[in-house]
Amino acid sequence: MARSLAIALSILAGQAAAHTFIWGVYVNGVDQGTFKGIRIPAYNGAPGKGGYNNSPVKDLSSIDLRCNVLGDIQARDTIKVVPGDNLTFDWHHDWRNDTDDVIDKSHHGPSLIYISPDPPTENSFVKLWHSGKYESNPFPAAGKWSTTSDIAKKFGHMNVRVPKDLKAGHYLIRAEMIALHEGDVSYTVNPRRGAQFYPDCVQIEVTGDGAVELPEGVSFPGAYSHEDPGVVHNVYCSTETKKPLTSTTPCATSYTIPGPTVWSGAWPETTPVSVGPAVGVTTHVPWSTWVVSSVVTSASYRDTKSLTILGSSKYEASWSSAYATPTAVAEGEGRW
Repeated sequence: MARSLAIALSILAGQAAAHTFIWGVYVNGVDQGTFKGIRIPAYNGAPGKGGYNNSPVKDLSSIDLRCNVLGDIQARDTIKVVPGDNLTFDWHHDWRNDTDDVIDKSHHGPSLIYISPDPPTENSFVKLWHSGKYESNPFPAAGKWSTTSDIAKKFGHMNVRVPKDLKAGHYLIRAEMIALHEGDVSYTVNPRRGAQFYPDCVQIEVTGDGAVELPEGVSFPGAYSHEDPGVVHNVYCSTETKKPLTSTTPCATSYTIPGPTVWSGAWPETTPVSVGPAVGVTTHVPWSTWVVSSVVTSASYRDTKSLTILGSSKYEASWSSAYATPTAVAEGEGRW
């Protein structure tokens, strides 16, 4: 099946059950609509068969680390902002409301936000914000971390401001949570374990007459290494079963957030803002395209008992070198 057909077939917004990704974006507290402007990760299985669309990325050499699985496929819409606007990314696990757990309570780790021109180029991602371990607890407790003790406790809200006087144009915001509950060993040493990365990209268009251009940044993949202390880090200093046994190595009392330093042009403080009601669906809906081991499968869909497989093909990410305006889509027609 041709790539164009795979893109044309519908993968509807939502998720079945797994970890976390962005469900919505608020601009100065106003919701832009569920899944609007978000490059939604691909599902990893058929509807009704246990598929979900927010598996972690663990291979740091994979292009999926940039904007998640099929992150090169544009969202159908772009969020318009001006420099200084506050963006609140609404992360969720099962459904978009305040009863959702956002991310599993064991998934301790840092949160990070980058910005890049759209489309990205070599070394184009610039860090705007990050937060890691902000309180240490005695062994074997995990301490307090951005993902579980901050973002999750704030109903999934992660905030950043559009840089002051940023030049008008199209940009990608790459927001990310990293879970270190299995990060005591490198993925390259034990692929069953390793840090889990949850990146997601949001399309924005900055308007106005700003003149500030982004400096050189980092590339994804490329910004992180399996040798980085912020990637291989034992949050518990215990065994795989998390029994509080004595660690064979000293427990690290500090944590180094991976990636570059925060850009000096980013706002020095990112203050949470009050948000209004969410607009749009609040739970997953059916999908008809999924990806397993880089193979895209598409089907016609009426319900979980009436899937007709239309075809499958090997998928290779194809990032454009020039900006293309997203194709509009009518409500209910799907994301691709």
